[in-house]
Amino acid sequence: MLSRLLHPLFRLPRPQKRLIQLVVDAGLITVSFLLAMFLRLDGWSFVSNSNVWLVLPAIIPISLFIFARLGFYRAIIRFMDMQAATTVLAGVLASTMVLIVVNYVALLPIPRSVPFIYAMLAMLTIGGVRAVLRSLYSRGQVRYKTRVLIYGAGSSGRQLVVSFRSGNEYEPVCFVDDDSEVQRSTIQGLKVHHPRAVQGLIDVYGVEKILLALPSASHARRREILESLEDLTVPVQTVPGMADVITGKAKTTEIRDVAVEDLLGRDPVPPNPDLIGANISDKVVLVTGAGGSIGSELCRQILRQHPTRLLLLEVSEYNLYCVEQDLRGLAQEEGLEHVEVLALLGSVQHTERLQSVMTYYQVQTVYHAAAYKHVPMVEHNVEEGLVNNAIGTLNCARAAVASGVSDFVLISTDKAVRPTNVMGATKRLAELVCQAMSSAQSNTRFCMVRFGNVLGSSGSVVPMFRRQIAAGGPVTVTHPEITRYFMTIPEAAQLVIQAGAMAKGGDVFVLDMGEPIKITDLATKMVRLSGFDPYVTEPNQTKHSLNGDIEIRFTGLRPGEKLYEELLIGERVRNTAHPRIMSANEVSLSLEETERLMSELMRACRSSDSRRLQQLLIDAPLGYAPNSELVDHLWQCPVRKEAVLTARHGDFDSGPALHSAA
Repeated sequence: MLSRLLHPLFRLPRPQKRLIQLVVDAGLITVSFLLAMFLRLDGWSFVSNSNVWLVLPAIIPISLFIFARLGFYRAIIRFMDMQAATTVLAGVLASTMVLIVVNYVALLPIPRSVPFIYAMLAMLTIGGVRAVLRSLYSRGQVRYKTRVLIYGAGSSGRQLVVSFRSGNEYEPVCFVDDDSEVQRSTIQGLKVHHPRAVQGLIDVYGVEKILLALPSASHARRREILESLEDLTVPVQTVPGMADVITGKAKTTEIRDVAVEDLLGRDPVPPNPDLIGANISDKVVLVTGAGGSIGSELCRQILRQHPTRLLLLEVSEYNLYCVEQDLRGLAQEEGLEHVEVLALLGSVQHTERLQSVMTYYQVQTVYHAAAYKHVPMVEHNVEEGLVNNAIGTLNCARAAVASGVSDFVLISTDKAVRPTNVMGATKRLAELVCQAMSSAQSNTRFCMVRFGNVLGSSGSVVPMFRRQIAAGGPVTVTHPEITRYFMTIPEAAQLVIQAGAMAKGGDVFVLDMGEPIKITDLATKMVRLSGFDPYVTEPNQTKHSLNGDIEIRFTGLRPGEKLYEELLIGERVRNTAHPRIMSANEVSLSLEETERLMSELMRACRSSDSRRLQQLLIDAPLGYAPNSELVDHLWQCPVRKEAVLTARHGDFDSGPALHSAA
């Protein structure tokens, strides 16, 4: 009975639900006031006094305004928490104060205790109604099938209809398809409509969700469809891609949130068979930072190219365990058990460990992915960022040359181009190290592969936006105009492997990242495809819009953050054998100059000389242009443990004279 009564209410569009909430709250405020008068006067004699009724036109608008200003009508009842109770309390207290003031100024015949009784009753009624509705949701007492529109009348869409009709969660109401041959036909009892009719279908059928059933569609086509659905007021979800269905990772009837790859991604270029396995097949391969986002995907793709042995070097025990288990599962699924996978705990800051691993296992190819990459974190941990990213690369490069490694591939970043932050500067230093090592000898081929952000990596904005949307907002963006390049992790890893196979020595490869993406646009798309209306709040704005569900809030650029990233330092760039890999010719230093620079940087770090360190970075050929002074948290300590630091980081002036190894 309760389900049937509430069923039409919960299917209403969100603007109508807000209007109902306003009307109900106005009624509850009126009832609370009248009950307060009744309880105090022990009767209804007051209703004949017209002066008593004058207070309602004052307290009702004030209360509703406060509720709206605090976002009470943007919240979704079934997701309300204690914050909603705080909002109700604030609105009720404000209306109570208005009641007290009006009663005092207008000399109304309202007893002084009535406002306090009114406050308690208003809290109970306004908050209680929402608490009851939320409780009904959480206990599952309100059950009905979600009405869905299926976009795609092919085999996947038809399978969804069969699956939904045998369940009790979704009720398919119609199809939409851009194939003119099936439009206006009826499939499994459902009419097939033109995509232009979607908005009207939502109104006619009370559609609550759109399911994209196009598993074989290209990224470009999916992106085009999703863009056409962005402005609708219902969430959009999708079925898995055909690749996951074919490999058995998913079923066509599984429902997923729209992947950001569908919004930003592109169809990958098939790998060049002459490049993808050249540095891997039948070889011993080492991946540093194997547990990271890029490192772990490199490992997965390397495993598929049948190396004789794959070594995973990772400083995080948990990440190493996860990637090892993942690779063992992959090996079983794809018949790759013959490849020996070894998980090695270790840091690139420990030279002896690196040397032992590369020499003992006779490593032939190194993919150096280990690095600290979070800009704000490294900005305030300058010494560790420098030691891990730059000195760590020098340690790896020295060990590779001394051990007779054939190929060394550095995973770099677009933040290394004209960096404004320490992280980018340390990655540019790492590039200089590899260029210098390449020019100093000819036995080990060094190259660098530079690219931008990858979708879904740890610390990426995408999972952060998902969490913020699920929490009801706000979705935080640092600046309205900030842009970034994006690429999927699998495509980036595949291109890194192929770029490394083209290296001749000292190469700087740059991946074609497509067009830069405005982060505000990404946030807006994600909010809209979740079925919500976004609204924007500027950094100093205090007045909130009432015409939206989830706030997009600009928080200001973080220390060292740039509005946009670049991929090239100079203009000298040429094409390669792969359409999405370019080669750049950029300035470099000799190995002797590089090692001298590293030593000077470390001396400045050890002495906490931030000005000297920053000036060294500015003077080096890095293009470093900081927008703030360097601040390392440890530099605030009154005592520096010089002996410990020296023992840990070593004396780089006394390193092996590899510059004479050529």
